[in-house]
Amino acid sequence: MSEASSRFNYLRDGAEIYRRSFATIRAEADLARFSRDEEHVAVRIIHACGMVEIAAGLVFSQGAVAQARQALRQGAPILCDSKMLARGIIAARLPRGNEVICTLDTPSVPSLARKLGTTRSAAALEFWRDKLDGAIAAIGNAPTALFRLLDMLDEISARPACVVGMPVGFVGAADSKEALIADARVPFITLKGRNGGSAIAAAALNAIASEAE
Repeated sequence: MSEASSRFNYLRDGAEIYRRSFATIRAEADLARFSRDEEHVAVRIIHACGMVEIAAGLVFSQGAVAQARQALRQGAPILCDSKMLARGIIAARLPRGNEVICTLDTPSVPSLARKLGTTRSAAALEFWRDKLDGAIAAIGNAPTALFRLLDMLDEISARPACVVGMPVGFVGAADSKEALIADARVPFITLKGRNGGSAIAAAALNAIASEAE
């Protein structure tokens, strides 16, 4: 088959696009403060959103990437606050066929949210209780879910291997991530401020999984 014609002159080779993209990120982003493990994740996050400036807001607790990677190698599940995040995780990269769980569609979540006076995203975390110990908890959407996760750590002895806290938005997102940083009871990866989202959280998890194989 002949090469597709186009009136635009653009790069079409996928491998070369990736190579140039990562080279641009490394040239333009300030990555000096990151360890090798952290830099690998930071580059993938920047690649997912196209914003080199967010490197300044990335925060990794000591050893968080290594602990998350080891958890995946041991078969730990990934608990996700949104279906978009769960679907963004590349199953082929998971080293033990790790289960990716989102409890948002549990039938009793809407009524539980009304009872608790909170969002469905936060209420859905009630169904994480028996799965949380040693798991990776990933929040890519709702600040209320991250706040609820921190409250749950007051109530139960279970501890996740790592929290990927990337909620996005104008209300509560920055505050919930500052609370995660201040909490310091569990390893974490987060992005300060309003930025975040399921794509960024998924990029972080996919980066970790790619080196856990």
